[in-house]
Amino acid sequence: MSEQPAAPTNDDARYMALALALGRRGLGNAWPNPAVGAVIVKDGVIVGRGWTQAGGRPHAEVEALKQAKRAAHGATLYATLEPCSHTGKTPPCADAIIKAGIKRVVSAIEDPNPEVAGQGHEKLRAKGIAVQIGLGADEARRAHAGHITRIQKARPFVTLKLALSKDDRIGLAGRKPVALTGDEARDRVFLMRAQHDAILVGIGTVLSDNPHLTCRLPSMMERSPVRVVLDARLRLPLSLSVASTVSDTPTWVFASHKASDIAVDILQQRGCKVFRVDDHNGELDLNAVLKILAEQGITRLMVEGGAKVAKSFVEAGLVDEAALLRADKTIGADGVGALDGMPLSKLTAGMTSCGVETLGADTLEVFERG
Repeated sequence: MSEQPAAPTNDDARYMALALALGRRGLGNAWPNPAVGAVIVKDGVIVGRGWTQAGGRPHAEVEALKQAKRAAHGATLYATLEPCSHTGKTPPCADAIIKAGIKRVVSAIEDPNPEVAGQGHEKLRAKGIAVQIGLGADEARRAHAGHITRIQKARPFVTLKLALSKDDRIGLAGRKPVALTGDEARDRVFLMRAQHDAILVGIGTVLSDNPHLTCRLPSMMERSPVRVVLDARLRLPLSLSVASTVSDTPTWVFASHKASDIAVDILQQRGCKVFRVDDHNGELDLNAVLKILAEQGITRLMVEGGAKVAKSFVEAGLVDEAALLRADKTIGADGVGALDGMPLSKLTAGMTSCGVETLGADTLEVFERG
């Protein structure tokens, strides 16, 4: 039986902070697995570091052990999530840690996955490895919110992003699009997209804006998320970007069971995935949409528009986080409201502001649900 681990030190906190930073590199790229970070330290020297690789494997701990090699023997491993204990497509990380001779493991949080759920830590303790849990837990829960939500609620973690005028409008009269924010805000949105597994819009946004919905930052196009379009009647023209560039960036379309089979075949032949869900008066069942996305491995979903889609997510109580980009521009009362007539306060009620960040002439305020 291992001895009771000592209280965490300032060095422990520093190494866990590094593990959390490394883990964030995998956000939007590691699904269906969580984006874990790992650091191995021996005698005050970092001998290995890793993060979950594209597609969810290799896992972070294995990457760090590979880098540390023999230096892992007698070292401490810091991980942002409990090491896995079950055999999936790869052997358990707990077994690799034991084999490498690690003497102490510091985990931020226990994995809520029923296939792990404390068993990884128990396996390590059974082999005499000191295990400490809880350092950096709050930040780890935020970093792994997608994984946790998918496990506990069978849906992705949902972030609603809105670009707003000073008077809480997102479009001109007649639902005409308008450029509100500047280059710095645009680049931040691209980065946010790269950190999400999928990005969702309604067919109205696609038809009016013809958006690319990609991450157009230098060397980051391959980090573009899956594009999800809600299109009950399958009105998506093949000429628009989300359909015409599907060979570069995947596009998944959700339609009603009433939609044309011919339209489904045409989109599938182009390379789009098409899913059917129930609808009510032409409005797709969002809970069914999110359930399918979770089944497909999506853990973090960014909802970008438009106003009707945003309102429907708020009404359904499906928004976990809100990112409000606000421009120093006024549109006027005839413009399109951010939530299609619903007060913006309905979105932020029950949420906590994480602070306001300046992006050129614009600002970004992120709200988290408590």
